Amino acid sequence: MSRRRRESGPAPRNPFDPCDGPIDSTLDLHGATIIDVGARLKSFLETAIRRHPGGLVHVITGRGRGSAAGPVIKPAVKRLLAGDLARWVRAVERDENDGGYLARLADR
Repeated sequence: MSRRRRESGPAPRNPFDPCDGPIDSTLDLHGATIIDVGARLKSFLETAIRRHPGGLVHVITGRGRGSAAGPVIKPAVKRLLAGDLARWVRAVERDENDGGYLARLADR
Protein backbone atom coordinates (compact mmCIF):
# COMPACT_ATOMS: atom_id res chain seq x y z
CA MET A 1 0.00 0.00 0.00
CA SER A 2 1.55 3.28 -1.08
CA ARG A 3 0.98 6.46 0.86
CA ARG A 4 3.20 8.68 -1.21
CA ARG A 5 2.31 12.23 -2.08
CA ARG A 6 2.22 12.41 -5.83
CA GLU A 7 1.61 15.97 -6.86
CA SER A 8 2.78 16.13 -10.44
CA GLY A 9 2.48 14.09 -13.56
CA PRO A 10 0.43 11.00 -14.14
CA ALA A 11 1.34 8.17 -11.84
CA PRO A 12 0.22 4.58 -12.05
CA ARG A 13 -2.64 3.94 -9.69
CA ASN A 14 -2.87 0.76 -7.66
CA PRO A 15 -6.48 -0.44 -8.19
CA PHE A 16 -6.40 -2.17 -4.80
CA ASP A 17 -5.43 0.97 -2.87
CA PRO A 18 -8.08 3.71 -3.03
CA CYS A 19 -5.67 6.28 -1.60
CA ASP A 20 -2.99 5.75 -4.22
CA GLY A 21 -2.55 8.02 -7.21
CA PRO A 22 -2.00 11.66 -8.05
CA ILE A 23 -3.25 14.25 -5.57
CA ASP A 24 -5.88 16.59 -6.97
CA SER A 25 -6.03 19.11 -4.14
CA THR A 26 -4.30 19.88 -0.82
CA LEU A 27 -5.43 21.61 2.37
CA ASP A 28 -2.70 22.67 4.80
CA LEU A 29 -4.00 23.12 8.33
CA HIS A 30 -0.63 24.00 9.92
CA GLY A 31 -1.23 26.85 12.32
CA ALA A 32 -5.02 26.49 12.25
CA THR A 33 -6.93 26.71 15.49
CA ILE A 34 -9.12 23.84 16.58
CA ILE A 35 -12.10 26.18 16.25
CA ASP A 36 -11.41 26.74 12.52
CA VAL A 37 -10.61 23.16 11.53
CA GLY A 38 -14.17 21.88 11.04
CA ALA A 39 -15.34 24.77 8.87
CA ARG A 40 -12.14 24.84 6.80
CA LEU A 41 -12.18 21.10 6.19
CA LYS A 42 -15.88 21.08 5.28
CA SER A 43 -15.44 23.96 2.83
CA PHE A 44 -12.37 22.31 1.29
CA LEU A 45 -14.16 18.98 0.79
CA GLU A 46 -17.25 20.64 -0.70
CA THR A 47 -15.10 22.49 -3.24
CA ALA A 48 -12.84 19.51 -3.97
CA ILE A 49 -15.74 17.15 -4.63
CA ARG A 50 -17.28 19.62 -7.09
CA ARG A 51 -13.98 20.04 -8.93
CA HIS A 52 -12.63 16.48 -8.63
CA PRO A 53 -15.39 13.94 -7.89
CA GLY A 54 -13.72 10.66 -7.00
CA GLY A 55 -10.35 12.46 -6.76
CA LEU A 56 -7.63 12.18 -4.16
CA VAL A 57 -7.00 14.97 -1.66
CA HIS A 58 -4.28 15.54 0.92
CA VAL A 59 -5.13 17.15 4.26
CA ILE A 60 -1.94 18.26 6.01
CA THR A 61 -2.32 18.45 9.77
CA GLY A 62 1.25 18.28 10.99
CA ARG A 63 2.32 15.78 13.60
CA GLY A 64 1.41 17.94 16.58
CA ARG A 65 4.95 18.43 17.80
CA GLY A 66 4.42 22.19 18.11
CA SER A 67 1.53 21.82 20.54
CA ALA A 68 2.34 21.79 24.22
CA ALA A 69 -0.46 19.32 24.92
CA GLY A 70 0.36 17.09 21.94
CA PRO A 71 -1.53 16.68 18.66
CA VAL A 72 -4.85 18.52 18.51
CA ILE A 73 -5.58 19.14 14.82
CA LYS A 74 -4.75 15.64 13.61
CA PRO A 75 -7.21 13.76 15.87
CA ALA A 76 -9.91 16.36 15.14
CA VAL A 77 -9.50 15.85 11.39
CA LYS A 78 -9.60 12.07 11.84
CA ARG A 79 -12.86 12.33 13.83
CA LEU A 80 -14.42 14.65 11.24
CA LEU A 81 -13.45 12.45 8.28
CA ALA A 82 -14.88 9.39 10.04
CA GLY A 83 -17.96 11.20 11.36
CA ASP A 84 -19.66 14.39 10.24
CA LEU A 85 -17.80 14.65 6.92
CA ALA A 86 -17.67 10.94 6.06
CA ARG A 87 -20.31 11.28 3.34
CA TRP A 88 -17.77 13.15 1.17
CA VAL A 89 -15.01 10.51 1.34
CA ARG A 90 -14.81 6.85 0.31
CA ALA A 91 -11.49 6.02 1.97
CA VAL A 92 -9.00 7.70 4.31
CA GLU A 93 -5.40 6.79 5.17
CA ARG A 94 -2.56 8.46 7.02
CA ASP A 95 -0.07 10.00 4.62
CA GLU A 96 3.45 8.70 4.16
CA ASN A 97 5.12 10.86 6.83
CA ASP A 98 2.19 10.67 9.28
CA GLY A 99 1.64 14.42 9.06
CA GLY A 100 -1.85 14.29 7.60
CA TYR A 101 -4.35 12.22 5.68
CA LEU A 102 -5.02 11.14 2.12
CA ALA A 103 -8.71 10.85 1.28
CA ARG A 104 -10.43 9.48 -1.79
CA LEU A 105 -13.47 11.63 -2.47
CA ALA A 106 -16.92 10.24 -3.13
CA ASP A 107 -18.28 10.55 -6.64
CA ARG A 108 -20.76 13.21 -5.41
